[in-house]
Amino acid sequence: MPTNNQRSSEPTAISSVQFLTVAEVAKMMRVSKMTVYRLVHSGDLPAVRVGKSFRVPEQAVHTYLENAYFDAG
Repeated sequence: MPTNNQRSSEPTAISSVQFLTVAEVAKMMRVSKMTVYRLVHSGDLPAVRVGKSFRVPEQAVHTYLENAYFDAG
């Protein structure tokens, strides 16, 4: 059984993860909720299913947006 010291060395403790609803992600990204659902179902945006709804880790949204940038010029 891991001790408290071993748990604190984990990269991100589940208690420190901030989860967002699909509506919050859509508002943050300025897209429709359907777009967020498509990203979740395609695996491009990780999410956790809670009952019938999804929750997306806030850091996953930031990571997705950082990787979505491209040089147009």
